Amino acid sequence: MNKKNTEDQSNVFTTYDLGVSASLLTLGYKLKNLDRTNRRALFIFEYKKGIEQSANKFFTDELRVKARSYFDNLKALKNKLYSD
Repeated sequence: MNKKNTEDQSNVFTTYDLGVSASLLTLGYKLKNLDRTNRRALFIFEYKKGIEQSANKFFTDELRVKARSYFDNLKALKNKLYSD
């Protein structure tokens, strides 16, 4: 997971983790792009305060989200990954 600047100088948060990405979507963070240029897909989120803490809580099993919304977002991300 990473906070970095893109070419347009806007702050973004990136991760390769599908579970984290579904969680962040469920919490209302905006997915800006999906970079599939490498073998692994890189999820690029608009950076907002708290996004890093939310991602860290996912890994420490402290994050709570609505199960149905999480599942729906997970399915949507998988569809996006495997389309085209």
